[in-house]
Amino acid sequence: MNLSLVSTGPTSPPTDIQLAAVVRAFHTARVLVIGDVILDRYVTGSVHRLSPEAPIPVLRPADNRCTLGGAANVALNIATLGGQAILVGVVGNDAAGDDVERLVRTTPGIASALVRIPNRPTTAKTRFMTGSHQLLRLDEETTAPLDQDGLLAVMEAVEASLGDADVIVLSDYAKGVLCDGVLDAILARTTKAGLLVIADPKRPDFAAYRGAAILTPNEHEVRVATRIEADHDAEADRAGRVALEATGGQAVLVTRSAKGLTLVCRDQDALHLPTRAREVADVSGAGDTLVAALSVALGAGAALLDAAMLANATAGISVGKQGTATVSRQELLDVLHLDDLVTTDRKVASLEDAIERVAEWHRRGLKVGFANGCFDLIHPGHVRLLSEARAACDRLIVALNTDASVKRLKGPSRPLQNEMARATVMASMSPVDLVTLFDEDTPLEMIQALRPDVLVKGSDYTVDQVVGAKDVQAWGGKVVLVTLREGHSTTGTIRRMTAPAEN
Repeated sequence: MNLSLVSTGPTSPPTDIQLAAVVRAFHTARVLVIGDVILDRYVTGSVHRLSPEAPIPVLRPADNRCTLGGAANVALNIATLGGQAILVGVVGNDAAGDDVERLVRTTPGIASALVRIPNRPTTAKTRFMTGSHQLLRLDEETTAPLDQDGLLAVMEAVEASLGDADVIVLSDYAKGVLCDGVLDAILARTTKAGLLVIADPKRPDFAAYRGAAILTPNEHEVRVATRIEADHDAEADRAGRVALEATGGQAVLVTRSAKGLTLVCRDQDALHLPTRAREVADVSGAGDTLVAALSVALGAGAALLDAAMLANATAGISVGKQGTATVSRQELLDVLHLDDLVTTDRKVASLEDAIERVAEWHRRGLKVGFANGCFDLIHPGHVRLLSEARAACDRLIVALNTDASVKRLKGPSRPLQNEMARATVMASMSPVDLVTLFDEDTPLEMIQALRPDVLVKGSDYTVDQVVGAKDVQAWGGKVVLVTLREGHSTTGTIRRMTAPAEN
């Protein structure tokens, strides 16, 4: 499969709004993740003294939790971002294996293709923590290659899953699952089928991943494999090109922690993307998050540059969290889409935030109104609609169609203003208390989630034509139809602007 570097032209990198449109398509991505499954345990407690037996702290545990790590964390991140993951890996017949199976089984968006192998322990890492400080890590694992029976079982699971995947991720943690026999067989099979493979490497010889289209080493891994420091852009570029030759692939994406990432493609200048992290709390699992976002974006049809920018943004969110953390689709949209708006005007909110605010308004006994539309060009008719809507309630929410939704409804020439501009203008209107965005053709799902008390629409509709009217009336709300001022409409305004002038 050939990768397109950019979708918007080499001199026009995608805007955050264009990237947000890709994120909304994440649900279409199907990713097969193959690799080393790890169970991450966290034992958290307090330390008040040193042991009398040795100069070590005594931990009094207060909490014990476990989560998916390694290849399973990649699958978890894919699911959290809204994609569909199929997980192929190995667990043992032990308690840790049971925990992994349970976590996978109860996580929406992950289909399990795990292989149980007797007498092989499940890889588990137990971290003993006090606050944000790690006191000790206990690793239970084997790094021995799979035996012949294990190899055959894993390849059987891979073969059964290939037809359901758009992208394959090889998540190598050097725990023996992606041994020579498995790795060679997978790459030979995927190359023959023309499937897109992303390899997150751990081996010091990148030639082992020959056949993968994209390699995603971090700074340390690329330095070990190429013996080139990647501290600076020029060295990262050079190391990436050496890695590219070793794999014969199409791209190498070098992740460089706080310095962002470097994307090296054949016959292209390297692209250096600075990190989007606001603050760094913990880099644990950030590589898994980046690979997950990259694979989901590519699976959703994004060009490589767009996918890399989304992966960079997602990793930037991840490192701001403690421990091995996932990033949700909505968190990514917030950063891409609403970041500048929220800074400018706290009225603009994601649906999740809107739900919380509406719940708080309802707890305070306030009546919540809801209006929706494209609001492409604000005109006197809109001002009247908003004023009368606000008069019918205590708090007014305005839901705006996203750009993609407007194009579907109004045609390819609309909107005239992008959704960020429209949201900014709407947030500046005094009758409006909250602005949010919806990508569907109608706001029905948003109405059902927010449960407003008043649903407002123009009088060019009848109550039975208003989307959500039956729902609002069912929970005791009402529908208000506002009389519109004649001669004012966005379509009419556009028509007058574009009409040829009379002589």
